[in-house]
Amino acid sequence: MGTVPAWRLRAAFARRLSDMYGTEVPAYTTLSAAVAEINEDVSRVDGDAGRLGGVERVAAERHGAIRVGTPGELRQVAAIFGAMGMRPVGFYDLREASSSSVPVVSTAFRPTEPAELARNPFRVFTSLLTSADRRFFDEDLQTRLEAFLARRELFPAELLELADRAERDGGLDPEPAERFLALAVDAFRLSSDPIDGAWYRELARVSAVAADIGGVTGTHINHLTPRVLDIDRLYAEMGRRGITMIDEIQGPPRWDGPDVLLRQTSFRALEEKRRFRTADGGTEFGTLRVRFGEVEARGIALTTTGRALYDDLMTETDRRAAGVTAVDRAELARAVWTARFPRTERELALNEQAFFTYRATAPERRPTERQPPQDLAALLDEGWIEAEPIVYEDFLPRSAAGIFQSNLTDAGTRDATRSGTHYDRPWLAETIGRPVQDPIDLYAAQRDTSLAEARTELAVPPSAPA
Repeated sequence: MGTVPAWRLRAAFARRLSDMYGTEVPAYTTLSAAVAEINEDVSRVDGDAGRLGGVERVAAERHGAIRVGTPGELRQVAAIFGAMGMRPVGFYDLREASSSSVPVVSTAFRPTEPAELARNPFRVFTSLLTSADRRFFDEDLQTRLEAFLARRELFPAELLELADRAERDGGLDPEPAERFLALAVDAFRLSSDPIDGAWYRELARVSAVAADIGGVTGTHINHLTPRVLDIDRLYAEMGRRGITMIDEIQGPPRWDGPDVLLRQTSFRALEEKRRFRTADGGTEFGTLRVRFGEVEARGIALTTTGRALYDDLMTETDRRAAGVTAVDRAELARAVWTARFPRTERELALNEQAFFTYRATAPERRPTERQPPQDLAALLDEGWIEAEPIVYEDFLPRSAAGIFQSNLTDAGTRDATRSGTHYDRPWLAETIGRPVQDPIDLYAAQRDTSLAEARTELAVPPSAPA
């Protein structure tokens, strides 16, 4: 057997992580089973069901979420995911996206090339604790927190060495590949080490998220997220199966127009038994609620202009829906979107509000009486080229924070009189030691490449989209 390439490592890791998490959190298995049934049913009756990525890809698709405490831990995570062809994409500041205390900034590790996404699109939303932010941690707590984090080792040296080798060589031989996968999955397994009860509670008074990151000796998968073709149906089905869901689906509303960006929901974090160390040196059992099962439905990636409209509509919905029930809010959101958001993919393409790939139509379907026009609108309207939507591969900070917040036991504390520590994408790239790509740049490059290729096939001089 030859080298096991990065994408096979990624696919195997995603499968094994899913199996492991299902063993640890049985409700996730219930969620996955419901997703599979709904996807099969929808794909059977809806011929367009797989248009955004293909039915087989949707069935296999997952994203995971983990949390780490230090820049050094984040660099190690980047190396492990880099071995699987997953690069840091995007910067998300959840501190500003939530009314609760969520002191983290995040990125996502995922494949970036369309061919790699088609092979396996597994992605991991990865959050870093902002221990220097004085709104959450005073100087004394920061010092003790960072000392605690410095004493732990999340990833064994053997795993990191194999990761470096895999990334350098483009894969691993079968035997070391098996060892790499075993170590990688085990690194994200929930630890059975006793938790210092007093220390965990001190951090939890600031933020349950901070305690989950800095109050334990390891890291773990917080949730795994399958992709479903009808998230509203899934939401209702989980209730029928006895699983309590959070109050609403995050992201755009369900409506009669194009599916865009990302819709997410989850079941509520379940109480799990954990061992705690007591002040007298003994241990006792208690419970924590930190892990949950999330599900997502992905739509079309929006341009900067389209995203600005999305943000405006969400703000308008918030303003008009203050104090109403989740059901009434959903109805209001549909009304807002119906009034203001483009109703067709064609409008989104021509308005430069969403990303599409373009291809020349089959020769027998093209006009023949004249040369093709120069502008995108005419090329589409006259049938010279066809547009295919680009799937949104990334995340929404407001939605991620909304799910975090919905699964917290309390809001925590935040000193609004203090200034927040500045973090941004360049800081993140310097911290990781790798470029952190902007999602918009990736979608734009995919669009522009496809349009240039279509123009070449039509013998049209290349020019920028209108």
